[in-house]
Amino acid sequence: MAVVVLCAGGALVWSGSDDRSPDDKPSVTRQAADDIRETTEKIPSSPEGQLMIQHDEENLPKDSDNNPRYAPGTWATDKILAKGVASRIEGYNIALDADEVAWTLKLDGHICATSRHVTADGRTAVVIQPPQPKGSEKDGVCDQIVFFDLNTGKKLWQKKMPAANTAYVTNTNLTLTKGVVAVAWGRGSVAYDMKTGKQLWNSTTSSKCEDQAFAGGRALLALLRCGELPDTRYQVQKLDPRTGKAQWTYKVAGGVQTVYLPSSDPPVLAVAAGDIVVTDLISLDNEGKRLTTISLSGYDAKCGERYFGRSFFGEFENCDGLVVGRTQAYVMSKENIAVDQAMDWIVEFDLKTGKTGGKFDGRSLQMVYPLRMSGDELLIYREVGSAVEPAAVVSWNPRTDKETPFLLFQLPEDNEGELGDPEQSDIIVEKGRVFFAKRELARDDASIDSALSVIGIGSAGLKH
Repeated sequence: MAVVVLCAGGALVWSGSDDRSPDDKPSVTRQAADDIRETTEKIPSSPEGQLMIQHDEENLPKDSDNNPRYAPGTWATDKILAKGVASRIEGYNIALDADEVAWTLKLDGHICATSRHVTADGRTAVVIQPPQPKGSEKDGVCDQIVFFDLNTGKKLWQKKMPAANTAYVTNTNLTLTKGVVAVAWGRGSVAYDMKTGKQLWNSTTSSKCEDQAFAGGRALLALLRCGELPDTRYQVQKLDPRTGKAQWTYKVAGGVQTVYLPSSDPPVLAVAAGDIVVTDLISLDNEGKRLTTISLSGYDAKCGERYFGRSFFGEFENCDGLVVGRTQAYVMSKENIAVDQAMDWIVEFDLKTGKTGGKFDGRSLQMVYPLRMSGDELLIYREVGSAVEPAAVVSWNPRTDKETPFLLFQLPEDNEGELGDPEQSDIIVEKGRVFFAKRELARDDASIDSALSVIGIGSAGLKH
């Protein structure tokens, strides 16, 4: 029997396990306001897509091809699409007949780090770089954090991070977990209470290991880098979010060049062993013990591949070819260049045994990318094929291998390659809509000073 738990405020999340029968109905739980949002999408009544939002960024400089305007951070609620651009965040109304810009939050400096995480009631955070005199000791330092409401654009609090003189756009990593906002920059880290902005704890480099990054969501993991190159070693710790104290430590084997943290619960590490490209996934149990190692030979997890491989805006939670569910991981294959065959496919791996399960095939000339979990199903983006083969978001049930169309649509022809590439654009599905938002903005045409920034698609059958 399904059980409904009600709490004040919050959002709905479906809970369930991958071993239930396909006919079982998942239970529904209402999340608390400061939980990290986990939504299950309802299939729209019509998969036919219609344009909801199309926004152009104006006043781009003539040399924007070589010096793009950075636009990190994209978030959506049922009412607002929010986009970070340079030193501001804009909120756009999601409605066919609404004014485009609902609000603008002007920041005290350029955005340095963002998180994909949003609370159940629609709040998130960014780290910014306050302007400093050129050549000064703090020129380029990213030492302030802003927590804000996505629905209203209201700044809830802003704090200066302690002893963050070595925090830059290249090494600052931000995350959210229940009731807590945490930032790490290698030489230090700090955590704040979401509600009040009160500092909960902070660390400095008093040991040989540095807090390089955090992974949030259902839990809080810390990635520690120990020692100097070429003898660097890594550790992963599960932390108590309120105190920063380690609950367990997993020591990564030597020879690993880089570690990413695509999931905190279940704990999953994506490691580059002897290479700069991710070679394996390591899944851990709730005590930090290794369950299995999954070789990614032939797969493309796309960790650290944004911004042409440069470490901008926080990278350690972002693996655009990989989605982690409760008991499974879904990884896209490398591109297949064979004629008249699927360009790629997505394979399911069991996190306890490492064994492969279901497989979702792309099509000839249409790549597929895993986006996120929706309950126990995987949301997948399939590229545009032709005028008669539109782009699509589909929901895939790996237990039954059933594919359900979610939205079918065309992207603007001049921008479809960039918008549909997760290395270049954020692709977000929320409340029955799909949004595409570029991370770097350069002129579409040398003769005009603007560029397409974001586009949103909703169902023709969706009530607005």
